[in-house]
Amino acid sequence: LGFLTEVRLENLYPSLERVFANDFVLDERLMLRTHIHRRGETIAPGVVLNDVVISKGTVAHMIELKIAIQGRFVTNMRGDGLIVSSPTGSTAYSLSAGGPIIDPAVQSLILTPICPHTLTHRPLIVPSNAEIEVTLTSKDDGSMATLDGQMGVAISRGDTVVIATSEHRTKLIRFPESNYYDVLREKLKWGDG
Repeated sequence: LGFLTEVRLENLYPSLERVFANDFVLDERLMLRTHIHRRGETIAPGVVLNDVVISKGTVAHMIELKIAIQGRFVTNMRGDGLIVSSPTGSTAYSLSAGGPIIDPAVQSLILTPICPHTLTHRPLIVPSNAEIEVTLTSKDDGSMATLDGQMGVAISRGDTVVIATSEHRTKLIRFPESNYYDVLREKLKWGDG
């Protein structure tokens, strides 16, 4: 859907002129940091804008995940996986999986189950200062942790994917007359009646 795209192609050159004239606003977006604990080692550190996805492999069966927040057990979940996203990522894979849309100004993390076996496993919104730990408790069979859809790391039974807010922020250019809800309305075709 291109929620980060502020400028239409036909307005590219006038928009660039506005940028060169400093006629814009910078929006800061929360980012996530992640790493994996594997048998006492920390591997695959990364920083992402949208999401970290823990998912099953190519074989059509569920995986089992143990989820903890701030070191406290929350639930065991069976399903195709879990998406942990930033507010910016709430309009990406998380939205397609039934997650909520979060205004980027709301500093939070979103946990969205992917095809959970139990219908009571619903998306969960937690404060941005929460640290989330997702441990693969089932046989791995090709399970992956994917960072922003760009880098995949194979995970095995007992591996814990840790996700928290990064100290880094992404800065996006926005024009003063535009706002997040205008973009939502346009991209989701709200109000087209």
